[in-house]
Amino acid sequence: MRDLPEPLTTLVRRGREPAVAQTVRSTAAAVIAYAVALTLSREPAPLTAPLTALLVVQVTLYSTLTTGIRRVNSVVAGVLIAIGFSVLVGLTWWSLGLIILASLVIGRFVHVGEFVPEVAISAMLVLGVTRVAETAWDRVLETLIGAVVGLLFNVLLVPPVWVEPAGDAIQDLARRISGLLRHLGSEVGRPTPVAEAAARLHEARRLDHDVAEVDVSLRQAEDSLRLNPRVKEGLLSRIVLRTGLDALEISAVVVRVMCRSLTDLARERTDEPLFPEDVAAALTDVIHHLARALESFAVLITSQVSANAEEAESRLVEDLAIGRESRDRAAHLLLDKVREHPGQWQLHGSLLAEIDRILDELDVEKRTERLTEELDRHSRASRERWPLLHRLRRRVVRSRFGSRSTRRTRA
Repeated sequence: MRDLPEPLTTLVRRGREPAVAQTVRSTAAAVIAYAVALTLSREPAPLTAPLTALLVVQVTLYSTLTTGIRRVNSVVAGVLIAIGFSVLVGLTWWSLGLIILASLVIGRFVHVGEFVPEVAISAMLVLGVTRVAETAWDRVLETLIGAVVGLLFNVLLVPPVWVEPAGDAIQDLARRISGLLRHLGSEVGRPTPVAEAAARLHEARRLDHDVAEVDVSLRQAEDSLRLNPRVKEGLLSRIVLRTGLDALEISAVVVRVMCRSLTDLARERTDEPLFPEDVAAALTDVIHHLARALESFAVLITSQVSANAEEAESRLVEDLAIGRESRDRAAHLLLDKVREHPGQWQLHGSLLAEIDRILDELDVEKRTERLTEELDRHSRASRERWPLLHRLRRRVVRSRFGSRSTRRTRA
């Protein structure tokens, strides 16, 4: 890679990003669809086939089989509308308006979901490129070719699993939260200007946007795990990542509340440290270990290697244990000094409650309980949604177990 030009080096490094992979896969599917359509269609330029393939090929197999089908319906509906209007009235300014109106109305009844506008777009494109009345069935054939090529492309060449980009996004979010916590820990032992404390509060509020971006990446990873033959435990991976992001989101909200509490304290204590020296030392210690615990937690839920996961879990347990000890020490010191600032005892209690909430969210045993509850909930939902499949699977398991028991008895 050192001998390659810088643009090519960057492209190679980003080759596994969803956007890059989607671009390459869509281009390849469209070209294949066009080549097939040239062979089977009488049209000299069968552009409907690559158009359909572009709409069908998605970044994950699951989205291809769900949104892709609706996109095919939208293209087919648009082609049929264009055929009908070309036979009856042709293309004029007023017929164009009727085509758009009819496409948007019909799109509501053919179950294309959010792709209703694509019905009208397909109708206009097909009507504009040629005289549809003379090549009506060729257009339908091209649409089917594009749909089949797009579906087969993602079924035979299964898209990658996008867990790694989602894991990187989750770890980056944890680092941003822990970095903000470390800044807070450095402020509790010194006089803090209100403007500086308010800047931390605004930074904490921006975490909401970061969480939303990570959620988009995680949804893509969850879709890539569904119906993917490369994945053996897709449900468990989805639940681990989703519950982990939920815990980080709650932690981000709690950190924002902590910033609010410290900002209020900064307004009250303009000429003195936010906390006395001994209390500040205990709070700095607990906040430091909370920051480390957040990073270890992110590594634990995103690690694909068992050794790394075990190491991260050990660090997490250690940081949480030390953090709880520091929290208890800070609570006792705050209780002893509450008479010096009786008017701010609510802020002291709020700060301790926020620390407790983060410790609770990251607790390993409680996380195991949440994972078990989520797995049970998904299992119940699956049984309720597919009762026949569940009964068939149970019979297969019983028959296998029964046959093994019979062979053991005979032996």
